[in-house]
Amino acid sequence: MDAIRFERNKLMLLDQRLLPAEAIYLEYSDWRTTANAIKEMVVRGAPAIGAVAAFGIALAADELKDADTSGFFAGLTVAAKGLKAARPTAVNLAWAVERMLAVAKSQSACSPAQIAKILLEEAEQIAQEDLLVNKKIGDFGAALIPDNARVLTHCNAGALATVAYGTALGVVRSAVAAGKQVSVYADETRPYLQGSRLTAWELSRENIPVTIIADNMAGFLMKQKKIDLVIVGADRIAANGDVANKIGTYSLAVLAAAHQLPFYVAAPFSTFDLTLETGEEIPIEERCETELTHFYGKRIAPEGVGCYNPSFDVTPANYLTAIITEAGIIYQPSTEKIHSFFKEAADDLL
Repeated sequence: MDAIRFERNKLMLLDQRLLPAEAIYLEYSDWRTTANAIKEMVVRGAPAIGAVAAFGIALAADELKDADTSGFFAGLTVAAKGLKAARPTAVNLAWAVERMLAVAKSQSACSPAQIAKILLEEAEQIAQEDLLVNKKIGDFGAALIPDNARVLTHCNAGALATVAYGTALGVVRSAVAAGKQVSVYADETRPYLQGSRLTAWELSRENIPVTIIADNMAGFLMKQKKIDLVIVGADRIAANGDVANKIGTYSLAVLAAAHQLPFYVAAPFSTFDLTLETGEEIPIEERCETELTHFYGKRIAPEGVGCYNPSFDVTPANYLTAIITEAGIIYQPSTEKIHSFFKEAADDLL
């Protein structure tokens, strides 16, 4: 089931807030409601919100296609700012918006209507690229998964978090497709339950064995030798390899190190932010306290208590065994290795 569709000039998003109980698509025909869909978690996952933001720019361009050139670009700038502000941590969002703006500027000699058509084609290209990139990540990562592996994952880095296939779960899918027996422990991932609601739903639909555990059980399972490796996605990776991902990832990395287990991050190039030297510079989104104080609309915490709800944490690079990308694997990532890896990948494309 596709999380993202674009049909008849409307963006269709699978409402992930309702899964697994209901599978309902919502329609969006302008960039403002698209930005709100990102903010309100109708769609989530770094690659997915990047693709959705690209379609948001395409919708803005279509809305502005009858304006003069000056008004067209002014309106696109407003839309870009609004979309990028929807969620601050995942860099794919800003990456996709900036790519769309660059394409628009490169076509400034065309009419706004022509640029709008070109921007829709570019958004569709971004979506198609995401699928191809994820499958490459999966192919590289599958080689790291031993037969009969018991994999622990956190949050949801599957088809629902991307245009299709997934990053961390894409690696699992590719390992299974290669004939390996793989089972998954899915952290429930409080407070939004992306693991128990989304990861478990995806894997169960494909008959990949999955067992849900509470977030605070991981260390005990590692001690019992029931986990062979950990693999997660990422929302932003700094130039030195520090990784921002769903809150709780850092704890898993520390536990994996203590139990001498491999800890892998699966992420495309678009998730790297080489303008940031370390993870200390990554902005961390803080979300509404009701995600902690309420459960499906019912208050579960006492009135008046304080709440702290960061949506992400940062895992230092020294806890990573490797980062799996669409161009290969970066073992024991560092600033030097990452810059060298990016340079080699760029040279290969020339």
